[in-house]
Amino acid sequence: MGCLLALLAAISPRFVIFLLWVFTDRLAIAFRSGWEGVLGFLLLPYTTLFYALVYAPGKGVDAFGWVIVAVGVLIDLSSLTFGSRARRRRARAEN
Repeated sequence: MGCLLALLAAISPRFVIFLLWVFTDRLAIAFRSGWEGVLGFLLLPYTTLFYALVYAPGKGVDAFGWVIVAVGVLIDLSSLTFGSRARRRRARAEN
């Protein structure tokens, strides 16, 4: 099951977050407030997903877990950057 979620996360992290919310209590354990999960779902889906997966109840996130979360931040920022570049390129091509 874990491998299937990893493959789906590469395609659509929001879908995997939805599956975690429906079928597990991982998001409720990782986030104190529902707003944190909702904002993460909308703005930084990879970061939210990776944080929810590396969070350990009672311990928090260890050093390697923060590396995983940082990778999520980099993936989210790169997707935003490449998306804006593609929009600008399309706008220039239309003119």
